[in-house]
Amino acid sequence: MDHDEVLRLFDHRMRRDAPPDHAGVRVERVGNVVRWTGGPNDWNGVVWSDLDAANADAAIAEQVRHYGALGFGFEWKTYSHDTPADLGERLLRAGFTAGDPESLMVAETSAPTAPTAPTDQVERAGGFRLVDMTDEVGIDLAIEVHEAAFGTDGGRLRGQLLERLAHAPDSFVVTLAMTGDRPVGSARVEFAPGADFAGLWGGGIVEEFRGRGLYRGLVAHRSGLAACRGVPLLLVDAMPTSRPILRRLGFERLGTTTPYLCAPRDVSGRPSGSPRRVGPAPGPAPTSPFVPHGGADPGPSRGTTDRDRRSGPGGAPEGAPRQGR
Repeated sequence: MDHDEVLRLFDHRMRRDAPPDHAGVRVERVGNVVRWTGGPNDWNGVVWSDLDAANADAAIAEQVRHYGALGFGFEWKTYSHDTPADLGERLLRAGFTAGDPESLMVAETSAPTAPTAPTDQVERAGGFRLVDMTDEVGIDLAIEVHEAAFGTDGGRLRGQLLERLAHAPDSFVVTLAMTGDRPVGSARVEFAPGADFAGLWGGGIVEEFRGRGLYRGLVAHRSGLAACRGVPLLLVDAMPTSRPILRRLGFERLGTTTPYLCAPRDVSGRPSGSPRRVGPAPGPAPTSPFVPHGGADPGPSRGTTDRDRRSGPGGAPEGAPRQGR
């Protein structure tokens, strides 16, 4: 795999020219920044930028004003190859909070080392079934797993997935690992029109069923779904818990992605609801927790594998939504 070429393709298709994941989201290019703007429950943020030391601070301030006028918090999703090299430091000085870095990992669906779909092996090993779902029932079962595996409220994620189901039902598939009638694992694969990448998001296993190969099976199964659609590359924002598994399945690390989160502010740049100050300008505005697209990232301590952002389009990672997307 030519890492430089894959990164170039990724920046072009999945960041600079990424399509919105439903009709209520606008993708706007403002100067050298591409941002997503939706409603208060959508993922809002910057997915691509091409900045330098001379214009970065002004571009950051412009995005703070834009989302501040809407009263939204937002995410600036950065990558280790973005410029300027100190972009993250500039975001911190502007009052953003850095999230946990994740590894950007890619695999070729047609490579000799590509994951294959061992559905029968998974079933023989533990009596589990892998079932693809593309309806509201499947989403509800996936949210049940999400809440059990991650210990977080999946209500916002459910709303986002139902929105996509209504407006772009072919853009994702939810796969459930079932034992009898009980869902014990879930994950999804997301597709963007004409894109060379399929994103793997939201993979999670209920704690008592971990260590039985279910996550590997879910990765391999989704790889098979992407291959059947002719998508050549798989994309994952990998947390530390999933990186070793993904490496063994043929994924290669291309770099690091870090979300920088900005709490809701008013148009003056102050945190929403803060009192007007008189006198010298205050230091960086405090921030508050912000839930990226796709639901909260529970962190490696909960044993997740796909992060569920979407941190940026495509999906929050192996948790990403697309914006997290």
